[in-house]
Order: sequence, then structure tokens, then C-alpha cells
Amino acid sequence: MTEAQDNSAKAVMRVHMRALRRNLVRDHPEADWQAADQAEQMLAALRFERPGVIAIYRAHGNEMDPRPLAENMIKLGWALALPVCEHPDRPVIFRAYKPGDRLAPDICDIAAPLDSAPEVHPDIIVTPLLAYDQNGHRLGQGGGYYDRTLEAIRLGARPCAIVGLAYAGQEVEAVPFDSHDQKLDAILTEKGYRPLA
Repeated sequence: MTEAQDNSAKAVMRVHMRALRRNLVRDHPEADWQAADQAEQMLAALRFERPGVIAIYRAHGNEMDPRPLAENMIKLGWALALPVCEHPDRPVIFRAYKPGDRLAPDICDIAAPLDSAPEVHPDIIVTPLLAYDQNGHRLGQGGGYYDRTLEAIRLGARPCAIVGLAYAGQEVEAVPFDSHDQKLDAILTEKGYRPLA
């Protein structure tokens, strides 16, 4: 498959999955809390010996809301971080965040911690997505922010678990992918935590 065909396949899948996700949000309003209830299962599977930093995101549109998961992770002693885009063509960074902290639009116009918040290196990065498959391929919005970021992290010396947060109904047989697309390590849905190949 050529890159042009692949990009076309991604565009078609994005349209379909956005519509599907709107229905999933409507039909499963409790799903974000059910996914959050799997936090201990996730940590047991990842074998973290002590609390660390988990990077979440600010839900946009009908993305699954990570705030319930964040609440449970705080109860388990974990610190939070949010992504900050400082340049549209570079990896995002992560800054410390606590619920109630003041946020301001970053260069990509997404609410993010202020420059005064310390930069942190997450132990877990939770990513939004439109679709995923059992091989760990993730379909995002198409901006490439997470792919650039995850690639940079994986080239670094400090390991980090990459976990998609989604409705179980967002799983598809196969997500079209390019060589630069970064795979998920695992998926967390209302049905539980699952490592991906």
C-alpha cells in the first residue's frame, strides 16, 4: 500500500470512527468511570513498584474523558502531567498538573499547564484515539503530535508505557499505518486493561 493510499484509508476511517464514537459516548455515558475502575489492574499488569507520573490529556469533543482515571490514580499516589505543545512540528513536552491548576492555551490552542509548572517525564502516557487494533496500531486525529512525541520518548533512555484510552467499540480489525506511526503498548477501556502486540 502506498503512503497516498494509506492516508486516504486513514481519512475514510477517521470519518467513520468519529461518527461511531459519537454513538458510543451517547450509548455508554458511564464508560469513562468504568475504565477508571481498571486503574489498579493496569498498574498490576505494568508492574510498577511505586507511584510515578501519569500523563493524561484534556478530552476534546467526544474523546473518552480521562479525569475519572486521573482521580483514581491520584488516590493511588500518582502525580499527573498534561502535554504542552511548544512548536507544531516538534514533540510535545509534559508539565506537572494538579486538578484546579490554572491552564492557558499552548501554541496549538489546547489548554495546558503554565510555563511555571515543572517539566516532568511520565512513567505512563495515556493517549486519546479514534481507533485501535490488536496489534497496537492507533488512529489519531492526524496531526502527528503523539507519534512525534512517542518516537522521541522511545529513542530516549527512560522507558515509558503508552496506553490508549478508548471505548471497547473503537477496536477495529486493522488500522492503516505508516512507518512513522507509533504503536500503543496497551489499551484501557470500560471492559478492562489489555496489553497489545
